Amino acid sequence: MKAFRVKGTAPFGQQRQAFSMDLPAADAADAEHRVYSIMGSRHNVTRRSVHLQSVAEIDPRTSQEPSVLHHFREAIAAAGGPLAPSEEE
Repeated sequence: MKAFRVKGTAPFGQQRQAFSMDLPAADAADAEHRVYSIMGSRHNVTRRSVHLQSVAEIDPRTSQEPSVLHHFREAIAAAGGPLAPSEEE
C-alpha cells in the first residue's frame, strides 16, 4: 500500500468546489476508485460529476489525514515521526 493525494472538483450544493483527499491505496487506479466511492457515499455525488485533476503518490509523513497516519503508523515511527508542515510567513 502507498499513500496518495487526489485533487479535483465536485458539486457540493449549487456550486463546484475544489477538494484534496489523502488516502492509502494499492495504486493510482485504486486511489481514484476509492475517491469516487467516498464522494458518492458521503455527498451523494455521481462518478460522472467528480472531476479529478491529479493523483500523486506522497510521503505518508507529510499527510495530516488520520486514516493515512494510522495505516502507516509503524513506518512513520521507524522514520523518526511525522514531518512538520512548512510554516508560511
